[in-house]
Amino acid sequence: MDFSLPEDLKAYLAELDRFIAAEIKPLEDEDDNIRFFDHRREWARTDFENGGLPREEWEALLREAARRADKAGHWRFSAPRKYGGKDGSHLWMAVIRDHLAQRGLGLHNDLQNEHSIVGNFPFVAMFETFGDEAQKQEFILGGFEGTRRAAFGLTEPDHGSDATHMETRAVRERRDGVDGWLINGRKMWITGMHTASHCAAFVRTGGKDGEARGISCLLVPRGTPGMTVDEYMWTFNMPTDHPRMTFKDVWVPDQARLGPVDGGLAIAQSFVHQNRIRQAAGSLGAASFCIEESVRYARQRKPFGQELARNQAIQFPLVELATQAEMLRLLIYKTAWEMDQMPHAEIEHRLSDKISMCNYWSNRLCCEAADRAMQVHGGIGYSRHKPFEHIYRHHRRYRITEGAEEIQMRKVAAYLFGYLGPRRDALRAEAERARSS
Repeated sequence: MDFSLPEDLKAYLAELDRFIAAEIKPLEDEDDNIRFFDHRREWARTDFENGGLPREEWEALLREAARRADKAGHWRFSAPRKYGGKDGSHLWMAVIRDHLAQRGLGLHNDLQNEHSIVGNFPFVAMFETFGDEAQKQEFILGGFEGTRRAAFGLTEPDHGSDATHMETRAVRERRDGVDGWLINGRKMWITGMHTASHCAAFVRTGGKDGEARGISCLLVPRGTPGMTVDEYMWTFNMPTDHPRMTFKDVWVPDQARLGPVDGGLAIAQSFVHQNRIRQAAGSLGAASFCIEESVRYARQRKPFGQELARNQAIQFPLVELATQAEMLRLLIYKTAWEMDQMPHAEIEHRLSDKISMCNYWSNRLCCEAADRAMQVHGGIGYSRHKPFEHIYRHHRRYRITEGAEEIQMRKVAAYLFGYLGPRRDALRAEAERARSS
């Protein structure tokens, strides 16, 4: 078994570093753009008088960085070649996300906005797998051109992790000779709705509450009568782009449906698996940054006449974090490689537990590493003149979003005990034999 990274992958990481030095770092430094990353970052990014939304100047800077990365051939890396990408694999994306996050805060990779010079596009796989040809052209190419953006409308105020009990309903209704759907309900945490062209609203169209079947995905254009943003929820880490929304007698034609009627939950699951493994890699990279910064500081700081790093109270917590990071890196890379070995639709049934392991543990590790970095750095570590408080506040969110860590542990348990996944038939048969003997 060869655990070394492919030479062409290492060469691409070096190419990305050169691009950052030549194009992105100068942009970060000009016109006081550094205010978005230094101690002023929360104020510079947040329009506190406009619902706490991201300031236009901040989002314009992100767009310019993405434009430069796209021109250089990096931004669409993970997308299929037919859409201008490079067919970037899950393994390569995991390594890249880890590598970029290890560089720390910067315009090259700011996880608060899911921004990176190498973009993460789970919607591409979603539309490629479930969309018709017209939807692929409109939402994939339109997404890259900036004319289309679909916000992910799954969560509800009273139903977070359990999507199967969602209360938003859609019933068939024909208008002016056109078949369509009438939607009523509420949604919450619909990230990016302030700039979205559509809301990919997941609604119950059949079945019973609690059943996986009976959920459909409808692409509702922004501005459709009856769909309103009630408020943007202020969060631990600002700015916010996570609204609470209401759908009251919202009608869309049947052509707005993505995927099969009553088969929408598979669409949601296809979205989260790709996002979870890449999020895990980014959290791992951020954790590694916190660990390395703490090591450097402990070697430089000399209280009582000797290096802070001489104290085992400093050494041992960082040793444990570094050990976990090394083990987790192997699991993330291996899982991403395994994802590359199977069709997209099979990942949920064969690898969902491993992806959840990677995600919940890396997000927890990042929070622990950021907290330890603050402790090692003392007062300056707690201040906003260091990035650790920002890293903690942002990555604390990931222990809840994309499926709370308790929900992901529940998924791992279901695979481990054979209630779901590849072990189900074997463990069920073994239990039957034990009961009959």
